[in-house]
Amino acid sequence: MARADGRLSHELIPGEKAPQDACGVFGVWAPGEEVAKLTYFGLYALQHRGQESAGMATSDGQSILVYKDMGLVSQVFDESSLSSLRGHIAIGHTRYSTTGGSTWENAQPTLGGHAGGTVALAHNGNLINTVELREMVDAHHEGRTIRGELARGNTSDTALVTSLLSADESKSLEQAAIEVLPKLRGAFCFVFMDEHTLYAARDPYGVRPLALGRLERGWVIASETAALQTVGASVVREIEPGELIAIDENGLRSHRFAEPTRRGCVFEYVYLARPDAVINDRVVHEARVEMGRELAREHPVEADMVIGVPESGVPAATGYAQESGIPYGQGFVKNAYVGRTFIQPSQTLRQLGIRLKLNPLEHSIRGKRIVVIDDSIVRGNTQRAQIRMLREAGAAEVHVRISSPPVKWPCFYGIDFATRAELIATGLGVEEIRASIGADSLGYISTEGMIAATAQPQEKLCTACFTGEYPIELPEDGQIGKHVLETLPLDIVSGHERSVPVAEQDRRGHADAEGVSLGVSGGGSGALQHP
Repeated sequence: MARADGRLSHELIPGEKAPQDACGVFGVWAPGEEVAKLTYFGLYALQHRGQESAGMATSDGQSILVYKDMGLVSQVFDESSLSSLRGHIAIGHTRYSTTGGSTWENAQPTLGGHAGGTVALAHNGNLINTVELREMVDAHHEGRTIRGELARGNTSDTALVTSLLSADESKSLEQAAIEVLPKLRGAFCFVFMDEHTLYAARDPYGVRPLALGRLERGWVIASETAALQTVGASVVREIEPGELIAIDENGLRSHRFAEPTRRGCVFEYVYLARPDAVINDRVVHEARVEMGRELAREHPVEADMVIGVPESGVPAATGYAQESGIPYGQGFVKNAYVGRTFIQPSQTLRQLGIRLKLNPLEHSIRGKRIVVIDDSIVRGNTQRAQIRMLREAGAAEVHVRISSPPVKWPCFYGIDFATRAELIATGLGVEEIRASIGADSLGYISTEGMIAATAQPQEKLCTACFTGEYPIELPEDGQIGKHVLETLPLDIVSGHERSVPVAEQDRRGHADAEGVSLGVSGGGSGALQHP
């Protein structure tokens, strides 16, 4: 039977793409534990943060094995592959691409060599000085052939960081990290490792969440606290903005590589994070319920039932119902097995669009005035389809309430929104959007109301996608975006293009110039092993 090609799509409505999650990272140092299985279940808990590819690296103290492929965590790993990933240290990654295309070459963790052996690295976030970093890589390789992930066709900012960590063969990985991390601009949460030590680092703004947990026999690091709890770890604390931690047989040690200027992403509270996650001492579910309450205060309406769009709209719908006194009910039935699919729907099914995911519960809706709560509107196609379904099911009125302000600006810190030209709120006012999607009324929560619901000070949040105020200054040359590294000349510093050999990734096995062998395991997944 032919295997799926790994190209994931959930654009069931033509031309519609919801805000795409960042990535999920996980790391564990735990002698005596099955670290590969802990990482597998940790990634499973973080699957909502990225569905394009998944990967894992483990070390037994002698060598590092990396196993990664396109697809969901459950599609990439099985009992056979996990049993081959032995050791006491592991890192894992589940990816949605924000820099570099959705290809096998860009799957993580990435590999590189350094003075003490090998480095494997996984990244959540997005760097904005990728052109500068590429110049630094070229400068380090002046007169020498570029090797490693970049030579194998990796076009992600993560590969640049891995290359920089490996650039000075006289420095340990810890020394290299302390030197390299202050040079990175943008959002990053890293988990990385060599044969003996697990590391984690968070950018000085703390844009993306990263938490530290304790096992009876070790330590765990994860993008969200929910993943720590999934593997039975107790939550210790957040990794602080501007902090690098190292964990080995001598325990845990912390370095401060930059002064913190906290600007946590407010969209984590609105949509990205799991509702059971805790970010900066605020339970995400509580924040979303409070957003619903605030929506009811800001945009009341006479109606018979409040419904939430599964799953992200449900907590806010609960809050709206509590505050307004309008009964909460189930208006949609969700097909839990369609979320992301390998199969492109036929044209007939694409015309049905969102019905592949949601169906209206007609007996609950017919003849009623409905308040529909959703987390955001991007292009408006999804809401238009939802409203059409509700009217066909007999809804008397459909009032839409959104638990975030209008999205008007792209994110350069780890979320892949539509382009600004594609965002419906860029060119239309609220009343025009209401008419476009066919609602009887439309109300967005205010920026102030959203921020208050997070229980965070306004000055400690990033609200760029709503306000256009970017806390980390963007490059003036405009060289930024998902595919910026794929369009750059291969040698910027010397002023001429230099041919860089790209190793063929045919997954049949080869050795590159660093002696890293590429092999396969069952199902066609690529496994990279440093001898």
